[in-house]
Amino acid sequence: MPITSRFVVRSTIVLLAIGFLTLLGIVGTTIWLGERAQIYFNEAIEGRDTRAYAVEVRNAVLAAETSQRGYIATGNEIYLAPYDSAKTLAQAQLNRLKRALVPYRESEAMVSRLDAVLAEKFIEMDQTIKLKIERNDDEALALLRTNRGKALMDEANVFLYGIILAMDERLTAGVNEQRANAAMLRWVSIIGGLIIVLVIAGATLTVIRYTREVAQARDEVRELNLGLEERVKERTTDLARARDRAELLLAEVNHRIANSLSLVASLVKLQTNAVADPAAKAALEETQARISAVSLVHKRLYSAGDVRFVEQGEYLSSLLEHLAISMRGEGLGASLRHEIEPLKLPTDASINLGVVVTEWITNAFKYAYPEGGGEIRVRLSRLAEDRAELVVEDDGVGRNKAGVQGTGLGTRIVNAAARALKGDVEYVDRHPGTLARLTFVLQPA
Repeated sequence: MPITSRFVVRSTIVLLAIGFLTLLGIVGTTIWLGERAQIYFNEAIEGRDTRAYAVEVRNAVLAAETSQRGYIATGNEIYLAPYDSAKTLAQAQLNRLKRALVPYRESEAMVSRLDAVLAEKFIEMDQTIKLKIERNDDEALALLRTNRGKALMDEANVFLYGIILAMDERLTAGVNEQRANAAMLRWVSIIGGLIIVLVIAGATLTVIRYTREVAQARDEVRELNLGLEERVKERTTDLARARDRAELLLAEVNHRIANSLSLVASLVKLQTNAVADPAAKAALEETQARISAVSLVHKRLYSAGDVRFVEQGEYLSSLLEHLAISMRGEGLGASLRHEIEPLKLPTDASINLGVVVTEWITNAFKYAYPEGGGEIRVRLSRLAEDRAELVVEDDGVGRNKAGVQGTGLGTRIVNAAARALKGDVEYVDRHPGTLARLTFVLQPA
């Protein structure tokens, strides 16, 4: 069944709407998970502080008890030196612990009993010390041997260990929730990305099929009206108009794709600013750079006369300028110099080349010059036997000393792009600096 221009426009609008709704779903999920992460962060800090207070109360009481028993056993007043400070510290930490447990109504009875037990414990220790000071050794020992102090200490330890255990369980539950949230975000991003890819593929296939059908119709008209000069002129005019509409529609599709990708990059940038986790922020920034590289290709397509090929001089210069501005906006001060030989590459090859440039330039800005300053050089040139070479080099600390850590996604992306270009990737340690080279096959224009 033939495809009409109305069908192409409507299907494109529907596909773009699906892609936009998918983006909203990804962004909404990311924002919600970010809020959950912030809540867990606050709860983790509260739990950590509460646990620390409980541990410090226990340690301070044990220090005071050790001081008391040392003095009772030896009569040497040097053992009493830490007693008052330990007692003061225990009371201060107990007050902090009680304030930390105020939001937990279920702990009111336990906190009240713990306060009473520790107060009675210190009264017992004060009495034994006073008796020892007044040389009533027998009474002091008798009071000590009642084991009342040990019972109070054991009861206090039960409460304190319970608080510590509860905080540990709370932190563990929070960690498990964050792991589940991270898995959810990963799957939402993967599924959403697949939907967006399918939307773009569907729109592209529709336009390609429509263009082919227009071309077939033009050939049929030419064959049917070969002997009729006037009708040939009329049909030629009609076909020219149809071709112009098809090219205009293809340019419009590229324009819409470029705008959609720019919107995606903007949304990713907004989300990057809202995310606190450094690893997530770095991953979103890299994703934004990759989306921008693809978007620039489509911008060149709808602004150029030939939608099949992209002029690399204009495209890579714009991409490098965009990357330099983005990196400097993040406080990375390296300078960027480039020498781009005028080459024309097909659209897919241009996208793959732009992705490789984006990965290498981003890594060079981030890791080549940890102390700041320095130069990054980019060169694209034609080689013999219909091959070309892309080189990105710097004079920085070198690939082995840069301390790059990550998931390895960037390396896999570069290798996949190199395979698509039928090229080879090479990294050279220049002492100082690093040279990254991609040699690939030039497809005829």
